[in-house]
Amino acid sequence: MTTTKKTGRRRTTPFAPEVRERAVRLVHEQRDAHPTLWAAIRSIAEKIGCTPETLRLCVQQAERDAGSRAGITTDERERLKALERENRELKRANEILRKASAFFAAAGYPLRGLDRFAK
Repeated sequence: MTTTKKTGRRRTTPFAPEVRERAVRLVHEQRDAHPTLWAAIRSIAEKIGCTPETLRLCVQQAERDAGSRAGITTDERERLKALERENRELKRANEILRKASAFFAAAGYPLRGLDRFAK
């Protein structure tokens, strides 16, 4: 674990996808050997060196990806992030164009070629 300078909070490096998949598989395999799902998660988390809450979230996301739990899958989440990023970029570009248009209009430059759009 490392500590960030700005917030002073601990920041852990994420587990490799292979480790995460193996831990989730172990939780599902060991579910019957423990009285509750949480007990299985705590047992496996202790063995792989992560917090039980981290492993619980990984198990829930794996269930969403498999379709056995309602919610956004990993693929949908990545697609949503890409669309939001594209939306931010387009808004930024529109703002730049709007400011440039206002600048040239204030400077008295004629906007040639745009009269064909005006109706």
